[in-house]
Amino acid sequence: MAPHVVEDFSGVVQLLSDGTVVRGDGAALLPSLEPNHDVPGVQWKDVVYDAAHGLRVRVYRPTVGDGGKLPVLVYFHGGGYCIGAVEEPNFHTFCLRAASELPALVLSVQYRLAPEHRLPAAIDDGAAFFSWISGQAALGAGADPWLAESADFARTFVSGVSAGANLAHHVTVRLASGQPVVDPVRVAGYVLIDAFFAGVERTASEASPPANVSLTVEMADQLWRMSLPVGATRDHPVANPFGPDSPSLALVALPPALVVAPGGDVLYDRVVDYAARLKEMGKSVELAEFEGEQHGFSVLQPWSPASSEFIRVLKQFMEKTARPGPAQI
Repeated sequence: MAPHVVEDFSGVVQLLSDGTVVRGDGAALLPSLEPNHDVPGVQWKDVVYDAAHGLRVRVYRPTVGDGGKLPVLVYFHGGGYCIGAVEEPNFHTFCLRAASELPALVLSVQYRLAPEHRLPAAIDDGAAFFSWISGQAALGAGADPWLAESADFARTFVSGVSAGANLAHHVTVRLASGQPVVDPVRVAGYVLIDAFFAGVERTASEASPPANVSLTVEMADQLWRMSLPVGATRDHPVANPFGPDSPSLALVALPPALVVAPGGDVLYDRVVDYAARLKEMGKSVELAEFEGEQHGFSVLQPWSPASSEFIRVLKQFMEKTARPGPAQI
């Protein structure tokens, strides 16, 4: 029997019955950026961090300022673990803006995508990136010139949007558990932007979603089917950090967190619940809600008033958490 299509995500990713994956242009699912704003005063380049898997990081560095050391914002793009790329204009534009306005050295990390590489491959890549950056920090003046000149590794933040936020959560948990050890890099905080979480039992915002959402429950379910280990449910620990088989976070010394929850997101309840559960455990958590905004608003409309407000909130969080504290990695 000839292979047939098992999953078809918007014509961009097709999974066939024999395991073959056919890919189209994932950027076609993102809105074009109108108007196309330029971000002067930021330079960027790509650096390979994992030659074995062909993975790179896009480094953004502001060229204006006093030339002093800058905080480091590690950023994982979104796309349900199945699509997305550091070079896609929406993610690229957000990183340019963040580098300019925070200001910060922004490191946008490529990771392997499902269904070719099912989870936890992407999380393994995130951890591998931190092993690489730890090695760079240890090299001092011998590191990549931009990192050596501009990175204040003692002020490193882990962040991501959507699936990238899910990835940022799991990488931060690994780092807080000492896997891997990343000294002399110090993680001062982590930032989850519209985190892509799930669970078998529906929340209220999933059961009765807002109108005209950018991410539907059906889309999310399909992305999890294509990215989780074959046969896993949405209560898998990667999808549901508080599921029946998920390890407790109570004893994990997580750094301070900024959790972003758009009000027009079907995942709103899950994101708010994540923040609430961490607070109940005594973790340092700041919840930033954006009423009426869509899932992924910071990249779907990177120049919107809401995105500008998010950059302001992020800058404030990074400035106040950059000071050393007992719960920082």
